[in-house]
Amino acid sequence: MDFLSLPTTAPIISRLAPTPSGYLHLGNAVNFVLTWLLTRRTGGTLHLRIDDLDRQRLRPAYLDNIFQTIEWLGLDYDHGPSGPEDFERHYSQLHHLSEYQQVLNELRQVPGLLYACHCSRTDIQRAGGHHPDATCQAQRLPLDTPATAWRAHVPNGLAIKFQDQWQQHTAVLLAADMGDFVVRKKDGVAAYQIASVVDDVRLGTTFIVRGLDLLPSTAAQLWLAGHVESTASFTHVQFAHHALLPGADGEKLSKSTQASTQRGIMAEAGSPRVVYAAVARLLGLPEAAGESLAALQAA
Repeated sequence: MDFLSLPTTAPIISRLAPTPSGYLHLGNAVNFVLTWLLTRRTGGTLHLRIDDLDRQRLRPAYLDNIFQTIEWLGLDYDHGPSGPEDFERHYSQLHHLSEYQQVLNELRQVPGLLYACHCSRTDIQRAGGHHPDATCQAQRLPLDTPATAWRAHVPNGLAIKFQDQWQQHTAVLLAADMGDFVVRKKDGVAAYQIASVVDDVRLGTTFIVRGLDLLPSTAAQLWLAGHVESTASFTHVQFAHHALLPGADGEKLSKSTQASTQRGIMAEAGSPRVVYAAVARLLGLPEAAGESLAALQAA
């Protein structure tokens, strides 16, 4: 299917949603360009939404790199911070903690949905990388137990089905792919799956472009959002999950595994044409379309 001619509800509302936990790599830049292209082709609205709840991994250089990369790529957006200082003052997720907590409070009223978990990352690693769901569930600790995370209990065999605008009909076996995932961390702050849904509902997001590695997250968010009225609109969002771009070693590109010497796509590529060429390949466009952003937009 032609991505740039996807059957969308035009004009769409979308967003760029990077995390300042590392320098943006080629995959991040390709996602930015794909999102920008689709939004501009439909005359839609594009937000810049930076996910910064993981403050331990945030570095000023990573935050700067987001704005620098967007400018380097020649992209624009309609709403969002103009720079790092504006972001911290007006757009940080820290300004929306009460909104996330409100949704968590609503979810805790759903019988059997959430439970308290005291497992550490070491515990999970010892269990082979999977959370020992039944153990914490059986303990039935009160949700207000100190130093515990809240997990959502995913029923065995649960399949989340939706129509992906790039991958066609999609079904995710959520228990197998995610297990009982965290919705509130041990420090009492909402986890990514909650914050992302709440932010998208607040922005009125109608279309999200993501990599295939986020299919399980999409399924988890759709499932969570359907449990309470305040986030129900998220279940109507359209998605397009694109193929991932491997690194030089053949592995998935990830900010979390960046070497200390790596400085992201801006430092690695001589010009944005490297990104445009990768986008053109994903879209099945002629090689000439990867020469410039204008050529991609016109293709």
